[in-house]
Amino acid sequence: MTNGTDSIIQQIKSQLERLVPVHRVVDLTLTGEAVERELCLVKVVGKGDHRVEAMRLASAFGARTLDATLTSFVYELTGTTDEVERFIKLMTAVGLVEVSRTGVAAMARGAEGIS
Repeated sequence: MTNGTDSIIQQIKSQLERLVPVHRVVDLTLTGEAVERELCLVKVVGKGDHRVEAMRLASAFGARTLDATLTSFVYELTGTTDEVERFIKLMTAVGLVEVSRTGVAAMARGAEGIS
């Protein structure tokens, strides 16, 4: 996902089209509304109250527990960039030690596919 003037966007699109294995570049701002999501993995380390709070926050955000030990959790969260950033900010207070994010994946809304 990126922002810029029309000439900057055109330059980015041209450069992306030359990369391998990029098969197609679509400017979703021209097709109408799009659905956007980001995936993140978050590792939280803590005991006692911090551990309980991490579990409560993960549940509130709908995050999935991928790994749990006696001292740590790894959560998976998929959502908008704003949701992911809020989750990360809150987890920082309860023992966040590592984050891995995919960046935004997007697709045009509606029944038609883009050829």
